[in-house]
This record gives sequence, structure tokens and C-alpha cells, in this order.
Amino acid sequence: MTTFVDRVVLHLQAGDGGHGCVSIHREKFKPFGGPDGGDGGHGGSVSLVVDPQVTTLLDFHFRPHLKAENGKGGAGSNRDGANGRDLLIKVPNGTVVQTSDGKVLADLVGAGTTFEAARGGRGGRGNASLANARRKAPGFAELGEPGDRLDVVLELKSVADVGLVGFPSAGKSSLISVISAAKPKIADYPFTTLVPNLGVVRVDNHTFTVADVPGLIPGAATGKGLGLEFLRHVERCAVLVHVVDTATLEPGRDPLADIDTIEAELTEYGGLADRPRLVALNKIDVPDGRDLAEIVRPDLEARGFRVFEVSTATREGLKELTYAMAELVEQSRAAAPPAEPTRIVIRPKAVDDAGFTVEQEPEGSYTVRGVRPERWVRQTNFDNDEAVGFLADRLARLGVEEKLAKVGAQPGDLVRIGDREFDWQPTLYAGVDFVPGTRGTDIRLEERSTRPAAAERLAARKARRQRPADEVEAASQEPVTDEVRAASQEPAADEVRAASQEPVADEDWD
Repeated sequence: MTTFVDRVVLHLQAGDGGHGCVSIHREKFKPFGGPDGGDGGHGGSVSLVVDPQVTTLLDFHFRPHLKAENGKGGAGSNRDGANGRDLLIKVPNGTVVQTSDGKVLADLVGAGTTFEAARGGRGGRGNASLANARRKAPGFAELGEPGDRLDVVLELKSVADVGLVGFPSAGKSSLISVISAAKPKIADYPFTTLVPNLGVVRVDNHTFTVADVPGLIPGAATGKGLGLEFLRHVERCAVLVHVVDTATLEPGRDPLADIDTIEAELTEYGGLADRPRLVALNKIDVPDGRDLAEIVRPDLEARGFRVFEVSTATREGLKELTYAMAELVEQSRAAAPPAEPTRIVIRPKAVDDAGFTVEQEPEGSYTVRGVRPERWVRQTNFDNDEAVGFLADRLARLGVEEKLAKVGAQPGDLVRIGDREFDWQPTLYAGVDFVPGTRGTDIRLEERSTRPAAAERLAARKARRQRPADEVEAASQEPVTDEVRAASQEPAADEVRAASQEPVADEDWD
């Protein structure tokens, strides 16, 4: 059974936010209690944290689907929903987080280093939070925002100071087993080591880590065998040690050719040219191996290598080799820049940044992209007209309507925001503020209103007050005589008196 895994694909899902609640307070002797719907809780996030006790990604190999807890929904009486618990995933030191296409998201080095891979969704606001001076009792609430869903690739790159490289069966596992307390598998056949082994070496007051990298073969840098998966474990090593088998019986093999082959693979892999090298000519306890080591040593020293003749069986030459490792490790640590605390970078928003963009697609539609517009659409309940009207007001205040008009959008054009599509009708929303109405409705979304306008109602009221004489007769159930009808046509007394005081014209005297 597999006991070491250094590359896995995780399917992460953050928790969804809880929905807001629509509720009206009802209590005896309180006729207008007002809205009291609580907010939904936020969804839990998924974070990766470095744990020194974890050394492999084996657990995720069998359990790749991980999900955080959802937020709870709000309730009446101003009760907010509980937030979902965050999910902390413990990973080994040296884990690299990448996307599926190879983009590096984080390089987790150091105990306690944390990276938030998937953020939980926001909880929706209840109608109590949405109430204002104009909308005193909203008949809608916001939906919870869905949490992030993504696939990430975790790659483990061993964090070691010294890396042992060489051909299979060169004695790398035997070497790390005698200079440290590591107990790797050792056998007399190639590719005994299939996973990297780490060992801690103490030399006087110096302590460093050694990584036993599985054997490399020609073509490893191009993916032949398991070379790529092995080579990434030496990327972080400050010192490389060539372990050479001087007693091999394979035809065409000799220490110089082996080193040339390994150096060619390291060069082709890239990024390792500046690492100091040491050469350990192993198995000098074999007579032929000692003779060959004495022959090739001058040539290797002429190339600039520091050469050590060692034997893991008799432990000859190991003390000098470990001291040389410690010396190079200390030099590398001294040359490294001092660790600086993480700086807080504040990036203010640009003056002309509206928070969204409008792009015209080739087929003639328009796409609105932005964090806030897309979040507002996700949190809108489109089964509620009042919620749709509230969304329209928010988009109009943000400037989406104005921007669409500037880029040439016409009424009826298709507008896409997130995963929703709309037929743009600017006359419904642009520049129109909230119009109160029945809870859960918005009169701006009604195509035809059956209620008469105010002028029509006033005209009807006047018509009812000015009834004709026939209606008056029918209402009184009494006949109207000619004298009464004639009296109603005679002038009033004030008019007669005023007429009698008028001057008489000259022609009237004739």
C-alpha cells in the first residue's frame, strides 16, 4: 500500500452563506411591530496550514473532496444565523499550492504558515437590515452567497539543506542511514527507494537536514521514469552531493560518466546551477572500488569538485564528508537575506474605478463584470418582484445603467451579469427611485396597472356629486311640479335687487 504521496488534487468547497429571513413582528397590542427578520450566517472558509507533524499528502489521496460548513439561515425576532466553521487542512512543510493549469497560488514553508484557498460565502441580510426610512417593511431578504468552489493541486517539495543525488543503487539510502537516525529501505536491487527520505544530521553544534532523493536515470528531466517527481525534491536544497558507485559492474558506467549524466539532468531541469556540489565516491571498501576512486579523483578535483572517498559499510571518510556538508550549509545560511516581517500592503482604489466593467460581446450582448454587481445578482431572489426592484435600484446607483447607455446598449438588448441574463429596459429603472407598494411587489415591474390614476379618480368623484334633476327626482321618490321647476329657473332676490338699482339708458325714456 502507498505510504508516501507528494502530489494530490483537492476538490475544495467553501461553505455557502445562510439566507436572510423575511419576518414581521407580531405581538398583542403592537399593531405595527415592523420587520424583524435576522441575517444569515457566513459560510466557513477552507484554509491550508503547515503542520510539522505531517510529512506526506497520503490522507488527501484517499479523501480529496473537502467541504466547509454552511452558514445557518436567519430567523424571526432578529435572530441571526450561526456562521459556518472554517475547515483547516494540515499539510507538510514545503507544500506548493497550484491551480490546475500550473499557476502557483502559495508556497507554504514554515510551521503555522496559512493560506486561505476557498472563501466562504456571505450571509444574506434579513428584512430588518434592509429597512430604511422609505422602505419601512421590506417583503424580501437577500439570499446567501455561494462559497468558492475550485480544484487545487498540492505538490510536496521536501525542505532539506542537503540533497543526495545519483544513480540507483549508488548507496544514497545507506549513506543517510549511517549519518542520521533515518531508517530507509535498503536492498541490493535498483529503485529500492521510491520516496524521498529525510534525516537530521548533527555535527558539533551544527544541525542540518539531508534528503535522500530516489535514483535518477538518463532522461529524468524530460519525465522518463519518475525523474520529474524526484527532481522537485532537490529544488530547495542548498547543497547537492553526488553519491557515486565506484564498484558498479554495469557496462558503460564509470564515476565520470555518472556525474556528467546527473549534471546534464540537473541542468535541463533548471534552477540548480548555483548550488555548491560535493562528490562522495562510495563503496571504497571493495578493492576495485578503492582503486577506481583513486584513479578518477584527480579528474574530479580538476573540474572543481571537492571529492571524498567514503564507505557506508565501514564508515570510512564519513566524518570529513559531514563536516564539509555542515560548512557549506552554514555558508548558505549566512548568505541568505535576513527574514523580514510580512509587510501590510494597502492598495487604494483608483479614482476612476467604478468597481465594474461593461464589455460588448461579438454576438451583440453586453456583459457586466465586477465583484459587487455579481454578488448582488447572486443574492437576489428573482421570484420576488420587490427584490428585483431593489437590485435595479442598486445597479442604477452604481452607474451600470448609465454605463450601458454610453457603450451603445439599446432597449431589449441582452445583458449578462454573472450567470443571469436580462433584457435591458432602461425606462424601468434608470433614474427611478424606490416607489413604495405592497410587500413583495414593485409597481415598476407591472406591465399594466388596473388602478385608475389620481386625475381619473378626482373626475369620477366630481361627476358623482353633480347629479342631474332626473336622478334627484328618482332619489327623492317625489314628483317635481312645474312651479318648482320654474322657481328653480327664476333669478334670486339679490339679482333682482341689483338689477333695480342699475341706471336707465336714455333710449328707455322714449
